[in-house]
Amino acid sequence: MTTPAQAPAPEQEKGGLRTTLAGLTTRGRSFLAAGVAAAVCAYVLGQGDLLRVGLLLTVLPLICATVLYRTRYRVAGSRRLSPARVPAGSEARVHLRMDNVSRLPTGLLMLQDRVPYVLGPRPRFVLDRVEAGGSREVSYRVRSDLRGRYPLGPLQLRLSDPFGMCELTRSFSAYDTLTVIPGVEPLPPVRLSGEAKGYGDGRQRSLALAGEDDVIPRGYRHGDDLRRVHWRSTARYGELMVRREEQPQRARCSVLLDTRGLAFEGAGPDSAFEWAVSGTASVLAHLLERGFSVRLLTDTGNSVPGEGTGGFAGASQESADAAGLMLDTLAVIDHSDGTGLSAAYDVLRGGNEGLLVAFLGDLDEEQAAVVGRMRQRSGGAVAFLLDSDTWGREPSDVPAPGGKNRSEETLRMLQEAGWTALSVPRGAGLADLWRQADRQRTGATAGSGGGSGTEGRS
Repeated sequence: MTTPAQAPAPEQEKGGLRTTLAGLTTRGRSFLAAGVAAAVCAYVLGQGDLLRVGLLLTVLPLICATVLYRTRYRVAGSRRLSPARVPAGSEARVHLRMDNVSRLPTGLLMLQDRVPYVLGPRPRFVLDRVEAGGSREVSYRVRSDLRGRYPLGPLQLRLSDPFGMCELTRSFSAYDTLTVIPGVEPLPPVRLSGEAKGYGDGRQRSLALAGEDDVIPRGYRHGDDLRRVHWRSTARYGELMVRREEQPQRARCSVLLDTRGLAFEGAGPDSAFEWAVSGTASVLAHLLERGFSVRLLTDTGNSVPGEGTGGFAGASQESADAAGLMLDTLAVIDHSDGTGLSAAYDVLRGGNEGLLVAFLGDLDEEQAAVVGRMRQRSGGAVAFLLDSDTWGREPSDVPAPGGKNRSEETLRMLQEAGWTALSVPRGAGLADLWRQADRQRTGATAGSGGGSGTEGRS
């Protein structure tokens, strides 16, 4: 995806000659000062030759400034991002194009684009003479390890005279925005319990009718199978009526992201919170690819995309839009001031919300109980609990898997409530934890002699 932006450069800066004189370079100011000094000395000493030299040194930068001020370049500029949305740690290329739309060739042009320091150094280019009606194209790369939305621009054009005595800066008005989304890790397909399966052979379907007497018919359309004609309704309405087709029931999943500031320690691309954001993005993208209807929840109770039945989205025609909206939300999401997860619990209205996947920070006993009750409002629940004991240390100090830590009691409470709960140490890979969650759920189901919950391929 590319995002073009165009704006014509103004013909002249406001302020007239005063602005132009303010654009004198160090060389121009030096010439002007030397000329004035030589003229004064010539007047005091009565040296006519020195006076002529002083006048030449004084007049030269003034003439250059006047000529540059009178220059009427008509230049159009455009910027194109490729792509406009990029994962953290990946590069995007910015293409700049300058078009000379006047009838006169330009002189030497210096092009500069404003970018945030997070994306790298400010790019500068020198463009040689551009013929009338001609154009020049340049490009540069930007990269950020931090997610967010970063403005690019406005584009600045510097005009300079051949002697380097004066420079004028003219700015374009348009700018673009580069969106750096969280990194998405590919996940393996596993079987996790949920409300229903998606489309396909052997998967659950819900009918739009409850029985022969409760048929909701519709009018006959050209091409309908005559075997679907409902004769009782046809006789009642006096026109051909057919039974509605079976309505496929899509598997649902809610992904809960804990954004409480007090639940996470540290900052930066290697922090626990950034791992949780990236994990949330990975699960959302994975489930949308598998045909699930998904929604993103936060501890504040906000739901994305927030439209449709129950706030879920992901029908075949809107999967890409839903994924883009949720990734854009995660690109700018930050810590909340909340202290609890009750608002998210209230959003989960009943036991038909499908699969629930949660990325959680530190939980005290009260909040662990709230999360435990969420299990009753979902068809299946998987929790990734970030272990603050290990995330607060250097990677070399992280204990081996299986070591005890202070999140063990929280994990026990969640597992007793029916969650498939895993501790996330520093440096853990989400793909491995995703498989481990499947094995833990399968083991729990086998240990209880099976289960009544349905399963969806995720």
